[in-house]
Amino acid sequence: MDNMKKMLAGKLLDIKAIKLQPQDLFTWASGWKSPFYCDNRKTLSFPELRTWVKQELVHTVLSEFPEATAVAGVATGAIAQGALVADALAMPFVYVRSKAKDHGMQNLIEGELPEGSKVVVIEDLISTGGSSLKAVAALREAGYEVVGMVASYTYGFPVAEQAFSEANVRLVTLTDYDSVVAVALETGYIKADDVELLAQWRKDPAAFGK
Repeated sequence: MDNMKKMLAGKLLDIKAIKLQPQDLFTWASGWKSPFYCDNRKTLSFPELRTWVKQELVHTVLSEFPEATAVAGVATGAIAQGALVADALAMPFVYVRSKAKDHGMQNLIEGELPEGSKVVVIEDLISTGGSSLKAVAALREAGYEVVGMVASYTYGFPVAEQAFSEANVRLVTLTDYDSVVAVALETGYIKADDVELLAQWRKDPAAFGK
């Protein structure tokens, strides 16, 4: 398993940006019952970790999407991370709302990019992939070329993998579900018995806990 993925997984667990509660389920905004909760926006509150994540995102953009000429963040979770990455790369930046404003200019995309920009999208977390791919669609409709997406974390749900494949969007992530579970098990955060329950949840999260 990639050392960097396990390193970030450990850091997210340390600051409680990721919580695993197999016996005490969370309720997501979607209504899904989940033993797993991730809010890696918390990294923004820890200067050393914030810088580390920014640097890893920048390195990933440069190595995986060297053709990129602009950066877009997905609102709201990836606005700050996207802006940090764009600043480090000295590239133009926009962010994409989940829906257009209902007042003023009624913008869906906030900011402006040069015509013909090749955009790399920054996202903080991938669950089903729906909101992330809506941002991609908005950028494409505005006439920009989306070269790919870099996210801090993915649950790796099959529905998301299928959606990214169908949308022809290449996704690269800094860490993922498997890395988090592996580190959590190694450090005693969870027990071996919990791993199977977590695996059952990931297979069909919409039906889990009902």
